[in-house]
Amino acid sequence: MPVKQLKQCLEKHGVAYTCLTHPPAFTAQELAHHAKITGDQAVKTVILELDGNMAMLVMPATRRIRWDRLCDILDTDFVQLADEDEFRDRFPQCEVGAMPPFGNLYGMTVYCCEALTLQEEIAFAAGSHTESIRMRTEDFLALVHPMVIREGFSRPGQARPAWMRKAS
Repeated sequence: MPVKQLKQCLEKHGVAYTCLTHPPAFTAQELAHHAKITGDQAVKTVILELDGNMAMLVMPATRRIRWDRLCDILDTDFVQLADEDEFRDRFPQCEVGAMPPFGNLYGMTVYCCEALTLQEEIAFAAGSHTESIRMRTEDFLALVHPMVIREGFSRPGQARPAWMRKAS
């Protein structure tokens, strides 16, 4: 069963969603495989430390963080992955690494990769490595109100943008 707080939020707002039970998925790409969706629809939830504060970043499984660019985009002096021991208590009903992308329910600012907003539906861990939720992206955005950011991400195998290429 999804995290109680998340389930209550979705039901309170009349959001349609599907609960999926599947073999353990420890990465968003594994979730995509089990849920039979593309990696662009599978949500990777990352907890960041920004100048000493915790924030949540949600992005497609197919993207990687460009740390140098993300620091500029978020207008911060320091950004890094948060240590699990530092945020474990914020998600008491969740298995570590299976936090749903609803940081607003846990008092966190949420940033969202623009590429995720282009998907009709998304799927994400629902507090467990064996349960996930599939829902419309539009509903997710309406409930979470994340700050959508375009840059600061790369896609493996994708050509580098001009600003990253060495001058010849």
